[in-house]
Amino acid sequence: MRRPAGRGRRLLRAVGYGLAFAVPVTLLAFVVREKFLPVIDLDERLTIAATDITRDNPWLRSTLLVWQEITQPVWVYIASSAVCLVLWRRHRELATRCLWAFITLMVSWNLQLDLKAIVRRARPVISDPVSHAPGYSFPSGHVACAAAIATIMTLLLWPVLSPVARRWLVGGLTAYVLLTALDRVFLGVHYPSDVLAGVLFGVGLGTASYAGYLGWNPKGPDDSPPPEGESGPESSKGSS
Repeated sequence: MRRPAGRGRRLLRAVGYGLAFAVPVTLLAFVVREKFLPVIDLDERLTIAATDITRDNPWLRSTLLVWQEITQPVWVYIASSAVCLVLWRRHRELATRCLWAFITLMVSWNLQLDLKAIVRRARPVISDPVSHAPGYSFPSGHVACAAAIATIMTLLLWPVLSPVARRWLVGGLTAYVLLTALDRVFLGVHYPSDVLAGVLFGVGLGTASYAGYLGWNPKGPDDSPPPEGESGPESSKGSS
């Protein structure tokens, strides 16, 4: 009889996580939509400075354009969905976890598009642009998707990885998000506040969704990430 109360607390925690990230994103969206001058001026100055560096270094521009293409949301979402499928096939006891990850991935992709349509912030206007991108600017879709994928993949894979593998995963995915954020600003297709909002959106959605999953999961938190140094539930069955 105590399980429902614990489940309710976990769901309440999920709401708290969601608000902790939703509030700053909402405030930032309000600031840029209302064109609060200190933020707008800082955004423009940082974007101009970044694109000046890119323009003066052709090799950097070429590298940034390649990174832009290989991190297109469609490709990274296909790869992440494949990870969900492979993990489900290899670890059937984590089926609900894989389903949670896949659904959250799809929701994150669509919600960031909805947020763009609500805020309707124009892309940076630069006299000598180094790249062009369609659509609205806030939040950065590349970064929002990258942050969501990094958060979701970390939580999804945590139980099946060794402590060393976990550190590599977190380090690699963190680098992926940071490089994507820099890529968008140095190409001049997003303002710094756009990429900041993207990080907050992606991490917040992934974290809140996972907390909600733990609250909903009929099995309770038994398949949540084990403490550092311990193996996941499937390690006792042997790794393949």
